[in-house]
Amino acid sequence: MDVDNHAEELASALGEDKEEVKQDLQNLLEYSVPIDEAKQSVRRKYGGGGGGDATPTSVDVADVTTDSGNVSVTARVLTVGTRSIRYQGEDTTIREGELADETGTISYTAWQDFGFEPGDTVTVGNAGVREWDGEPELNMGQSSSVALESETLAVPYDVGGERDLIDVEAGDRGLTVEARVTEVEERVIDGRDGETTILSGVLGDETARLPFTDWDPTPEVEEGAELRVEDVYVREFRGVPSINLTEFTTVSGATVEVTDEAPRVAIGEAVSSGGMYDVEVTGNVLEVRDGSGLIERCPDCGRLVQNGQCRSHGQVDPEDDLRVKAILDDGTATVTAILDREITETVYGGTLEDALEAARDAMSREVVAEDVREKLVGREYRVRGHLSVDEYGANLDASEFEPSEDDPIERATAALEEVRA
Repeated sequence: MDVDNHAEELASALGEDKEEVKQDLQNLLEYSVPIDEAKQSVRRKYGGGGGGDATPTSVDVADVTTDSGNVSVTARVLTVGTRSIRYQGEDTTIREGELADETGTISYTAWQDFGFEPGDTVTVGNAGVREWDGEPELNMGQSSSVALESETLAVPYDVGGERDLIDVEAGDRGLTVEARVTEVEERVIDGRDGETTILSGVLGDETARLPFTDWDPTPEVEEGAELRVEDVYVREFRGVPSINLTEFTTVSGATVEVTDEAPRVAIGEAVSSGGMYDVEVTGNVLEVRDGSGLIERCPDCGRLVQNGQCRSHGQVDPEDDLRVKAILDDGTATVTAILDREITETVYGGTLEDALEAARDAMSREVVAEDVREKLVGREYRVRGHLSVDEYGANLDASEFEPSEDDPIERATAALEEVRA
């Protein structure tokens, strides 16, 4: 049933103008409110009560789909986070996190405080279901009910949301992490209420490093501070998980060990993770891609310029630069390692000025890329940097790029021992 039909049905039942009802429905649907929840909200607005169209079905978590409509589930509360969002022009406080039963987990958003906490076993009645990041999510509104069960439901999942940084994923909510602030800076941005001061930087523990943003800066968040940070949410930023602190986050002291090493993983594992802020891989250079060597960038935005044209700023006077885009393969997958000017100069064995002189002598800018290809292709390298994955593939912005010191015989022996174990 499309919006017109839903609006006509509601308008007829409520005795209201169809166009007004339709506009109210569309406003709610634009914010991904499930249609059943939206209809109930419109009913309440016009004094028609909050009753649903059908008795909700009681289901296991694993059986909830984006087509489920309204459902009832009995589950254990794994995490609870609190956040303020701008909804229909007003600031609204929501609670969000993850529920689980023995069949699986599901995220939820509660539009009011139902009073449950991590570890509670609850029966949620008449919850709407919407799609969020391709997965079903429970929506609990005024028409939903939450009953606290006396018997604890056993589930094969950790309760409470405590995570090492290596285990943090985009979409997580209500998490607690203990980490050291390894980098931090204050920035002024154009926020939803005008100019807003925030903190951004990097957190580290003994497993990994991740970027963070503190939207409500606290004095405890300073470089070198070792902190326990409770009630944060995680979203994807430039292809990697980014931790977000809000006015509901609590910050206290902690003792944290921080590694200077990046997690060393196979390329396939790194790519399947969807993105890692700091990772190390080893592989053979199969190819140096077009767009390597001498390139030109826009002086305003730094983007690649072709034939003097920037996609954002049109005709510009470009600036010369050096970079390498090398395809790395370790047998499990491939990734494009992107080397900046400094690393490219090391690989090339000369400066940008040297490269420009070589191009003038050869009357071709391609001579620099050809030189780099001869030096890299077929050799094994260790690469550390920020990995992002999108529809175009996996890119690793390198902070380190060195010839591999691994002994291939030792590595092969270790692999055989692992297979035999």
